[in-house]
Amino acid sequence: MTIKRLPALSPSETEILRLVWQLDKATVQKVCDKLPARRKIAYATVQTLLRRLEKKGYLKHTNSGKAHVFSAAVKREHVVKRSVGDFLDRLFGGDAIPLVQHLAEHGKLSADDIERLKHLAGTK
Repeated sequence: MTIKRLPALSPSETEILRLVWQLDKATVQKVCDKLPARRKIAYATVQTLLRRLEKKGYLKHTNSGKAHVFSAAVKREHVVKRSVGDFLDRLFGGDAIPLVQHLAEHGKLSADDIERLKHLAGTK
C-alpha cells in the first residue's frame, strides 16, 4: 500500500501512532502507560485504535507470547509530509507563506524559530 492511499487518521489514531513511533515497538499496555495522565483512555480503546491503525496500514504486529507487539509500517516522515501537504492544500491552496505568517503573528514562532527558518532558507 502506498503512502498516498493510506486512509486519513482521526485525532485519537494520530495520538496513538505518535506514541508507537516514540516507543518503536509497543504492546497495548506500553501505549497505555505512555499516554498522558490527563488522558483517560481504556485499555480496550487503545487496543481497538492499534488494530484500526494496523487495518489502515499504518502499523504491523508480531506476537510475543500472548501479546501483540506493534510497530510502524510507515515512516513518520512520510505521514507528516502527506498530512502537512493535505493541510496546506485544503486551507492555504498549497502556499506555505500564509501558514508561516499566521504562526508568526499568533506567537507560535519564537525569534529563535525564525532564525532557524532563515538558516534553512540559506539567507543567513
